[in-house]
Amino acid sequence: MSKDLRQGRLGQTTASKRKRVLAWLVFGSLVAGGAYSAYNYAGSTKVEVAVAKVRQADFVISVKSRGEVRSVRSVVLSAPQIPDPRIVKLAETGRPVRRGEVIVEFDAAAQEQYYLDRATSVRTVDSEMVQLKASHRITTEMDGMNKMTADYNVDRAKLEASKAEILSEIEGKKNRIDVTTAEGDLKKMNVAIASHKTAQEADVERLLQKKDKTVRDVDRAKSYLGKMKIYAPSDGIVNILPNTRTGGAFGSSPPPFKEGDRAWTGAAIAEIPDLSSMRVELKLDEVDRGKVQMGQKLMVRVDAIPEKEFEAELNWISPIASVSFRGMGLTDKTFPAYATMKQADARLRPGMSASAEIILEKEDKMVLIPIRASFMVKGKPSVYVQKGENFETRPIVVGKRNDADMVVLKGLKAGETIAMEDPAEAAKRARKL
Repeated sequence: MSKDLRQGRLGQTTASKRKRVLAWLVFGSLVAGGAYSAYNYAGSTKVEVAVAKVRQADFVISVKSRGEVRSVRSVVLSAPQIPDPRIVKLAETGRPVRRGEVIVEFDAAAQEQYYLDRATSVRTVDSEMVQLKASHRITTEMDGMNKMTADYNVDRAKLEASKAEILSEIEGKKNRIDVTTAEGDLKKMNVAIASHKTAQEADVERLLQKKDKTVRDVDRAKSYLGKMKIYAPSDGIVNILPNTRTGGAFGSSPPPFKEGDRAWTGAAIAEIPDLSSMRVELKLDEVDRGKVQMGQKLMVRVDAIPEKEFEAELNWISPIASVSFRGMGLTDKTFPAYATMKQADARLRPGMSASAEIILEKEDKMVLIPIRASFMVKGKPSVYVQKGENFETRPIVVGKRNDADMVVLKGLKAGETIAMEDPAEAAKRARKL
């Protein structure tokens, strides 16, 4: 074979190799492009990446707490100072009452019996006093007669002694002895009369003291009977308070008073709140205590009135933490606080559960995104903005953040749609399924 023919065949072989390489490159490019398109298609539609709208709203940094609605001014009805106050009648919680209506009634049977016993004791003492005075009159009359007899005996003895000049010496001495004896008897009689008088005065004083005591017992029993009913001091709604000496279920609040319960002196049994002024009583977590201060605004949502939001102002924070025991040696430290609600609502009732949000900082009309929608890409805060079926990476400048949202200062505008997760990671996860 000639040299020219071999060179021609060699050139044809090299050209065909180049064509095959070029074909493979084109095929590889098509495959890569298809894979890229499939990747983007899967990232935007097949994977169903969670998205959120960029919104313009007020940015709020706040502290949240739970509490109960209470009346700012209420009349508390407490158990009076009576022995063993057992409740036999009690108004129902939430029932409207009129002024003068019975709210609480205690068992009066024991006090009625006590009153009858003391009244009988008074009459008994009066009878004893009559008998004692009659006995004293008899004794006094007898003492008077005995004293008259003693005086007579002294006078007679003196008269006989005066005859000593005309009688014998023996008779005269005898008569003088009789005078001395009679005078001695008179002195003893005077001493006995004085003793009887002192004893009579002591007996009278003893009975008078006994009567005073029984009269005081009667008055006390009468006062107890007058305290057996507690009346409503004004019109309003009754709220029965918890019986703190009755243990409820573990971890639950004490149950309210009920008929048959035994109260104690000063026990707060019920209240009639002024519904025109209400407040929410809160328990601030220890970590939040240093963030709040009096005068800050709150937004309150009452569980029973979910469609309305109430504005309130923080009026008081306890300087001392309250420790509550959860069992198993665990404790919680909270700081009691309350905030007065600025709006009245006829539906509000004491004891309703509520959630409060204490506004620490507020900026109006800021561009906000969920914290989950921000990612670090090449060391910079970025988001994945949806463009049709695909997502593009866009760096942003962020500002302050709270528990859920963050402020975007640059890079986004309200209304744009952003991914809540990395689309590439979502695509990888989808391919593994």
